[in-house]
Amino acid sequence: MSDSPDFSGLDGGEEQDAADAVRDVVAWYSNRIVAEARKPVPDEERIEELKAGRQAALDDQARLATAGPEETRRIAAVYAARLKELKES
Repeated sequence: MSDSPDFSGLDGGEEQDAADAVRDVVAWYSNRIVAEARKPVPDEERIEELKAGRQAALDDQARLATAGPEETRRIAAVYAARLKELKES
């Protein structure tokens, strides 16, 4: 029995991290779109901006299916930073 941890089952870790980060950003945009649409006087320009941001994230989410390791790491980093920025705004 070894005391060292076994990471052999974690091969998909980076892909999952990237997918989670992008999914969280998509959810953030979706929640903001709904909140804006429910206002008594929705800001249509803001809704369009939010929809554009969500679509860009969905496009990157689709790109993950064929992304190599380097691109996957880049997407994960970009979306982790974007989510942090969105939550702080």
